[in-house]
Amino acid sequence: MEGVMQGMQAYGAGKAGGAFDPLTFFQQPQTILRLVCWLFSIVIFGCIANEGYVNRPNETEEFCIFNRNQNACNYAVGMGSLAFLSCAAFLALDVYFPQISSVKDRKKAVLADIGVSAFWSFVWFVGFCFLANQWQVAKLADNPLKDGADAARAAITFAFFSIFTWGALTLFSVERLKRVSFEEEYNKLFTPQTTPPLA
Repeated sequence: MEGVMQGMQAYGAGKAGGAFDPLTFFQQPQTILRLVCWLFSIVIFGCIANEGYVNRPNETEEFCIFNRNQNACNYAVGMGSLAFLSCAAFLALDVYFPQISSVKDRKKAVLADIGVSAFWSFVWFVGFCFLANQWQVAKLADNPLKDGADAARAAITFAFFSIFTWGALTLFSVERLKRVSFEEEYNKLFTPQTTPPLA
């Protein structure tokens, strides 16, 4: 039984109620990926919010750099800010995760992580296609000086990278679910059953 417990700990299970170790936490691939997703969301949000609106030389009103389609800029800014908040929330959950003693609660947390990560991977796939299409059909006359062009390309590039970082987070969460499910089965098998006293 001791060997099984050691095996569980090696796979990240059996650590419920353990103390938080910052060094170990930030060395975990899942934490690193989540920080990368967090950084990418800041880049996308920042690029569009700061340089995503331009105007023609003879105009004063600024329009979205992506083919003057306000929806494109709103999508990038909105999804970037929401992805930022989502990353922060799940980073906090990752910190708290070892303190969750209930296997069922841990399983719920991991299932939520899988769903949210898969959702964001899809969101950034849609975002990449949308932004790339609007950038491709944008008219040179709308931005003859090409102001903000680097920011627009950066937003498209990091939206593309975000598809894979969130996808990788989904895969890591699936692996974590397997470990939690193993822990659940282990508890069922090795937790002593109490028998009611004889009358």
